[in-house]
Amino acid sequence: MSTTAPPTTPAIGLWNIAAQSPSTTAVIDPDGTEVSYGDLVVKADSYARGLRALGLETGDAIVVLQPNGSELLAAHFAALQTGLYVVMANWHLVGPEIAYILTDSGAKAFLAHERFADTAVAAADEAGIPGRARFAVGMVPGFRAVAELAESGGPGRPEVRTAGSPMLYTSGTTGRPKGVRRPLTGADPDEVPVASTWFFSLFGIQPFDGHVHLCGSPLYHTAVLNFVAISLQLGHPAVLMDKWDPEGMLRLIERHRVTHSHMVPTQFRRLLDLPEDVRGGYDVSSLRVMVHGAAPCPDEIKRRMLDWWGPVVTEYYAATEGGGTVISGEEWLRKPGSVGRAWPGSVVTILDDDGEELPPGETGTVYMRMGSSTFEYHGDKEKTEKSRVGDLFTLGDVGYLDEDGYLFLHDRKSDMIISGGVNIYPAEIENELVLHPKVADVAVFGVPHEDRGEQIKAVVQPADGVDPSDALTDELLDHARGRLAKFKLPRSIDYVDELPRDPNGKLYKRTLRDPHWQDHDRAI
Repeated sequence: MSTTAPPTTPAIGLWNIAAQSPSTTAVIDPDGTEVSYGDLVVKADSYARGLRALGLETGDAIVVLQPNGSELLAAHFAALQTGLYVVMANWHLVGPEIAYILTDSGAKAFLAHERFADTAVAAADEAGIPGRARFAVGMVPGFRAVAELAESGGPGRPEVRTAGSPMLYTSGTTGRPKGVRRPLTGADPDEVPVASTWFFSLFGIQPFDGHVHLCGSPLYHTAVLNFVAISLQLGHPAVLMDKWDPEGMLRLIERHRVTHSHMVPTQFRRLLDLPEDVRGGYDVSSLRVMVHGAAPCPDEIKRRMLDWWGPVVTEYYAATEGGGTVISGEEWLRKPGSVGRAWPGSVVTILDDDGEELPPGETGTVYMRMGSSTFEYHGDKEKTEKSRVGDLFTLGDVGYLDEDGYLFLHDRKSDMIISGGVNIYPAEIENELVLHPKVADVAVFGVPHEDRGEQIKAVVQPADGVDPSDALTDELLDHARGRLAKFKLPRSIDYVDELPRDPNGKLYKRTLRDPHWQDHDRAI
């Protein structure tokens, strides 16, 4: 692939690089096809013009349901230069869940892929997306070919160019996901936000410095998409995997001289499970910084990865809402178990239940702030207010800062389950299971799992006259299967005569969950 920068000092930014060096490789698709900066920009421009011709205006939203590939990235950059909000939908979701996101975001266009045809059709129909606003890569019944979108706006860049933004979905107070909708800046999309170059500098990554990014996780994940998009803006080609597998990753690292990636601890574990001769059979000397986050990493796994790859393993702790910490491999060996110190410009502090700051070593709730950044949970003022103390916000994590400012996490006030690096919200699962006529009450929580960190368990109080049985378990899982994505389905169901609730109806979930964790450390 061609990664040579122009001889003069180049300007960063997707459109600037395309103008200066259009033949430079931007993306290597999962099938090995190389897509240049010039070709990626032509497609992004044509989609942007088409969306404007469709009637979309600054501040409108589109939803994208596509696998990893340059088509998804073209749609992403089309929105980012046209003042649109873009939602990358999780393709594990089922039709009603995608329909909720289409409706909640106010999507004015839906870009899908034929791989998810059945889900796309069901979601678009339920959400009432008109046929003229449905587009597909490949054949999807009732959807127009995405080429029609590209052809409808005319040649060249869109007439109106202003920075758009991803609209990211996170948990809501009722179990439904809520969109994090940041105010649009009105900036020139040719200008790379200072925050992007600053963020990569946390990991020692600079523009045009020979880096090659490997993306092994789905691009609907916030951090995964950010790492790919910023890499492209800084002149680093992105190698995309369709489905991650450990030896496949090693093969791509060697073939493309990969320097950095964004990973989760489950991937570390599976790499380490490879036979030693397989692990030693690939050249990984090109690696410079392999970033991981999204889930706690067991100390033993972290040490083994550092022994294998060297001090290139860097960890961070962050929130969609903004702010976080970072720790290099060298630092972690001095402060094992820590997730690092606050980013420059970020505030990380520990408050007690009264909102008072706690001294080093004392455990409380972790609060953060990123500069003067602000956000709101779209359509959920209550969640926005509950997460804040002044200009600080919390995810509900519990931990402490040591005397050097390093953050250590202990527990999570909320009941969020993290399985394989994916956030799963029990309330959403509970809300579906409790609708079954044979369920009187239900509690869902995470229990230890060696590979994925946690897996989902449901505890059900059967309705009067209903006896627990394997047949009942099958019936409840079949009920949930049509309403929830596969990764949200409980892996086991227990039965009790009555769930532990106080007179006001508050569920004492810890009394159900804690016995499963007696011999395990539940880091967050």
